[in-house]
Amino acid sequence: MAAPLLFRGLPLLRLRFCYQRLQHPTFVLLAPRLFSAASESSQPYDDAASDGEQTTAVLRTKDPPKYPRWPDPDYRKWKEREAQILKDIEPVIFLAKEIIHSDRYMDGERLTAEDEKIVVDKLLAYHPHCEDKIGCGLDSIMVDRHPQFRRSRCLFVVRTDGGWIDFSYQKCLRQYIRVMVGLFQGRNKKMTDHMNACVRQKVFMDSMTNK
Repeated sequence: MAAPLLFRGLPLLRLRFCYQRLQHPTFVLLAPRLFSAASESSQPYDDAASDGEQTTAVLRTKDPPKYPRWPDPDYRKWKEREAQILKDIEPVIFLAKEIIHSDRYMDGERLTAEDEKIVVDKLLAYHPHCEDKIGCGLDSIMVDRHPQFRRSRCLFVVRTDGGWIDFSYQKCLRQYIRVMVGLFQGRNKKMTDHMNACVRQKVFMDSMTNK
């Protein structure tokens, strides 16, 4: 009988012992030090984490270094020449897109004398097969539907014998760039390819705008 009562009283005795231990002066003095030491030990990890976050933020916000595409001492001259060539052909590109994609000219209509002069001098003259396109002689420039791709329009050379043939103004622009770059500093393929890419991008953006 006494043994069961003793076992039942063990939890109460253990709880009372723990309570008395917490009330002991030595534990009261040591408790703040233990908690402060624990907080201090965790602080370096927090600081390290914050430092890592700051470093990551700095690396993310830092602008990437800008280097010239072509490691060449004449890079600045190339850029100035490139800007000048693009400035010269920009109004020609605008006029060609205006003629082909707008209602400025109807299908089969011939260009005015002013527009024809610009197209002949700035585009047709630089076509890789200009002489073959002109043939027996140039009568006028016309805009009409492409014979194979009827949903698109293009420029045509009207010959003096009544015949007509289409020509690509983009081929004229590419050849114009080759000639202008060649006059600047020999045959430079990198500069020519770069400027052709700029022209293709501009023609594409203009075509998207006109749609």
